[in-house]
Amino acid sequence: MDNGTPHEANASDQEPDDRRRISRKGLLKAAIVAGAAPLLAGGGVALARDAASSAGGDGPLLAPTPQCDDGDDPTPPQMEGPYFKPNSPRRTSLVTPGTPGVPLTVSGYVFGRACRPISGALLDFWQADTNGSYDMAQYAFRGHQFTGADGAFSLTTVVPGLYPGRTRHIHVKAQAPGGRILTTQLYFPGEPRNNTDALFDPRLLMNVRSVGNGRQGSFDFVLDVAQTPRPTDPPTDPPTNPPTNPPGGTWAAGTSYRAGDRVTYGGVAYRCRQAHQAITGWEPPNVPALWERG
Repeated sequence: MDNGTPHEANASDQEPDDRRRISRKGLLKAAIVAGAAPLLAGGGVALARDAASSAGGDGPLLAPTPQCDDGDDPTPPQMEGPYFKPNSPRRTSLVTPGTPGVPLTVSGYVFGRACRPISGALLDFWQADTNGSYDMAQYAFRGHQFTGADGAFSLTTVVPGLYPGRTRHIHVKAQAPGGRILTTQLYFPGEPRNNTDALFDPRLLMNVRSVGNGRQGSFDFVLDVAQTPRPTDPPTDPPTNPPTNPPGGTWAAGTSYRAGDRVTYGGVAYRCRQAHQAITGWEPPNVPALWERG
């Protein structure tokens, strides 16, 4: 999987203060100099969903805005690193009852640029265990999932351990259906090694709080995906120019499929449920979120 192109500054980044409120990015940069990350009144780093509250939105189903942000740009990319493995299992929990470590739940939403949730977005997580080790033989602490209709996701895991040269972090690949892949990392506030890790980016800090014997983190991804304002009524007419030659034939890894495409695999016919680029391990019978029989 390839990283998406890093976001480039646009005209809105240069707007004067009276037209654009102070960005989270600007606050965080200032806070690095001051030695602390800025927090909201509620005690956490700003989330993209906060833009809805200030604009009078309705929870995660946000009112249309010219640009989805929490005073910031789309979620910045970071390097993949040497420990990524494709074909992770589809699951929302990376632990079992006996898994050692401090329990951690990470939840949030995936939005596009118009502050609208993205349904069916792919999130592929991987991380070190509580001792700072990555499992390269199997798929411990690796798993992918898809956002719900409201763009929400939730991951159950443990706080990753430390290893030389890095602060605590969780890797993730995020992809809107049919969109480009964003590869990035999530970080924990208050970690001493945040100040010495060359890859650490304060824009990628999660909100984290202690709950019982565990921790809860939250983070909203904003993908560089163009969106139109929510229509008042759904369209009633089908597209006037549907594709005439969609991918078909036998399913093959590396092929880009769109919703409605039909393939065969193992002699069985399948219909694509959402756009994606096929990879080994996502064969139709293995991923009902992407393919249905018929």
